[in-house]
Amino acid sequence: MTTASPALPDAAPQEREPVLLFVDDEPNILSALRRLFRGQGYRVLLAEDGEKGLALLGSETVDLVISDMRMPGMDGARFLEQVRASWPEVVRILLTGYADISSTVAAINRGEIYRYIAKPWDDNDIQLIVRDALAQKRLRAENQRLLAVTQKQNEALTELNADLEAKVASRTAALKQAMQRLEISHTELKKSFFNTVHAFSGLIEMREGRLGGHSRRVADQARRLARGMGMADDEVQEVMLAGLLHDIGKIGLTDEILKKPFNTLTADERNLMVRHPVTGELALMAVESLKGAAKLIRHHHERFDGNGYPDGLAGLAIPLGARVLAVVNDYDALQLGTLVNRPISAADARRFLSDNAAKRYDPEVVRVFLESYAGGDAARIAEEEGITLPYRPADLKPGMVLARDLLHRDGYLLLAHGFVLDARMIDQLARLERSENHVLVVHVAP
Repeated sequence: MTTASPALPDAAPQEREPVLLFVDDEPNILSALRRLFRGQGYRVLLAEDGEKGLALLGSETVDLVISDMRMPGMDGARFLEQVRASWPEVVRILLTGYADISSTVAAINRGEIYRYIAKPWDDNDIQLIVRDALAQKRLRAENQRLLAVTQKQNEALTELNADLEAKVASRTAALKQAMQRLEISHTELKKSFFNTVHAFSGLIEMREGRLGGHSRRVADQARRLARGMGMADDEVQEVMLAGLLHDIGKIGLTDEILKKPFNTLTADERNLMVRHPVTGELALMAVESLKGAAKLIRHHHERFDGNGYPDGLAGLAIPLGARVLAVVNDYDALQLGTLVNRPISAADARRFLSDNAAKRYDPEVVRVFLESYAGGDAARIAEEEGITLPYRPADLKPGMVLARDLLHRDGYLLLAHGFVLDARMIDQLARLERSENHVLVVHVAP
């Protein structure tokens, strides 16, 4: 057995037939009014005087009252005044004669009547007045109901918003705490990761004393140079990690091979040595966060002219991070004596980089390295050390002076040492580089 759902308090009231109360001491007036409104959808109540009218109002739900002005005992003005006091929602209409105009004014003021109707009335007029009065009463009631519903909903919404704000604040605080814990865990994990990488980078340096600190120096210089080249933060980090681990593939080599400079190795020893970039890549590929660095390690011994190893890549086909590593790794190795058969000075190492721009190294990377090393005074350091700065045509400026003869790759002279560049010549050099699809390097005097 199911029970009926209770009516919603906010629902509109069910329509019912309006109740009219006619009050007059003349029976023929009451009969005429009852006949006039019979069959029009109204329920009609009759009262012979004001006292009986008040009694009916106390026991019935009345929508509209029409009262005569002149009645014995309680007149219409007094009657309607009491109706207003006790049942203000009931529409009040006064029937009055032309001679009662002063009394009518008093009734209007005291009883706040809706309208007054003069006797004798016009049937159509009085019907229209009653219909309009009830329509306005319904509109007022509906408006009040909707206002009450709106107020109730606004209060509920305010309460809901307050509850929602409290929940959001609570969730936000919980999320903030979770994020703080996650950040702490991430920081600890990152610290542990870098500690592990540093530990790996030290393994090869333990094999030979003169390599002590090499990987850390390469990593530090590579990070600075990568930023100078405008690389993104994640790419800079990959370059730094590759710098720390670039020699990890040498762990399997013998002490005898590790102690020799590269240009003194036998053919068999050199064959073993050139495999170490691939070995290093393979050792790190299983670590997801080191895959990018592993690729750079594989290619950090490629040469810009294509004569490097292991894949013989040339020019811009070599990853930029690997081109950065090649410069800083050789710069440190030259000073250690592991690249040639004797250690050389830092100035000579920089000169070596400049002389081998576009051969071993990307000329743009060499130039940025030399400029960054000079601390913004590249002209002074270049003049003191006899270093020329390598430029690609796109980076040249009018007024620059050639520090060396500019030769075509086929060997003939393009521009002589001391030539002062202008915008037209720079444009011609850029077109030549594009048309021949070959990197053109111009050495400029400080």
